[in-house]
Amino acid sequence: MKIYKDILETIGNTPMVQLNQIVKDIPARILAKVETFNPGHSIKDRMAVRMLDQAEQDGKIKPGGTIIECTSGNTGMGLAIAACVRGYRCIFTTNDKQSKEKIDILKALGAEVVVCPTNVEPTDPRSYYSVAEKLSNQIQNSYWFNQYDNLANTEAHYESTGPEIWDQTDGKITHLVVGVGTGGTVSGTARYLKEQNPDIKIWGIDTYGSVFKKYHETGEFDPKEIYPYITEGIGEDILPKNVDFTLIDHFEKVTDKDGALAARKLAKLEGILLGYSAGSAMAGLLQMAGQLTADDVVVIIFHDHGSRYVGKIYNDDWMRERGFLDAELSIKNLIESKVDKRFVAVSATDNIRSAIETMRDLDISQMPVMDGDKIIGSITEAQLIQFLLDENRREQEVFVKEIMGAPFPEVELNTPLSKLSQVISKQNPAVITRDQTGNLHIITQYDIIQNI
Repeated sequence: MKIYKDILETIGNTPMVQLNQIVKDIPARILAKVETFNPGHSIKDRMAVRMLDQAEQDGKIKPGGTIIECTSGNTGMGLAIAACVRGYRCIFTTNDKQSKEKIDILKALGAEVVVCPTNVEPTDPRSYYSVAEKLSNQIQNSYWFNQYDNLANTEAHYESTGPEIWDQTDGKITHLVVGVGTGGTVSGTARYLKEQNPDIKIWGIDTYGSVFKKYHETGEFDPKEIYPYITEGIGEDILPKNVDFTLIDHFEKVTDKDGALAARKLAKLEGILLGYSAGSAMAGLLQMAGQLTADDVVVIIFHDHGSRYVGKIYNDDWMRERGFLDAELSIKNLIESKVDKRFVAVSATDNIRSAIETMRDLDISQMPVMDGDKIIGSITEAQLIQFLLDENRREQEVFVKEIMGAPFPEVELNTPLSKLSQVISKQNPAVITRDQTGNLHIITQYDIIQNI
């Protein structure tokens, strides 16, 4: 029987997948090393277990001890999974720009999470580096893994990621594109690949607000390069020992916006739901596409899964708040622009002639029909005309409920106007919504015409 002894044995041997639609204008063959297939859904599983193996071998942590690490989330997940299997306690420090999903998953795996401020110096006692170090000094039988300077990080990728890529491409790889954070992935993978073929180009993806690119090009660590950024998982305000700058041929910077948009494109065009750093890697490759030829075989590493970012880059409101998506008119915007915000309705037990007078006096073409505070139907000009043309009924006392139609559809306040085409029609000339205080509003075809 082909059975793994535990979940840690499933780490690695992730698939290589050809990209098609998002790179259709690039002459080279573009392949993605999809690391979301690891049990923790990120490439960090590889180095997390390798660092733990090394710590156990060196006697730095003993059975029942406490794993301590500063993490943007993914290394923590890898360590937390290993801790579950091997019986360790985990305490992770992270910064406040990380997604809520990452923190919730760490807690689900039994870890304790300490959230620290992002916008402080690395040496500040409040930084997630400093807090992790302090905890390791206070707690007996604990070990701070420090993925930034722990060279087992690099060794993990030299021993696994590099050989896998070389084997999966039959040694035909010409370029490696990878986001650079702690540096272990790029350095370990690049060292192995360049040992096989020194001509392979290594393109590291950096972000604005990080020191890597300028330091690589000038040798200067410039504090002026450091400022807060939103992208998660790449870029640094320090120089980790795991970043071997001699192995990297070029650093390409990518904006927060372009990284987020590229991740969303990958989901829609390739069907691969990925995280922020993978989007940045994709955006960086697209920025450098002009340097590629039909003879090139490019491997791009997709670091983690998009499930960590459903409240961020895959949330339209979050994207719009940061100016990453063009603002789109919504029902809420339309209501705010209306001069007359009254909600005019008619009772189901009203005489039909009363309804006609109301619509004539207010110059409106439709009204909701109410039973108390509940909407039970609708009445429109078309229904009233049918009534008035019926000689047998127009002289009778007829009530609204006898000729009313179905209620108008109710939509969410933040529904984009572009989505109204799915509900506004000849049969449904209006929709109903509720504002934040619960007040009802009607949006008609005329309202839409007035605002577009």
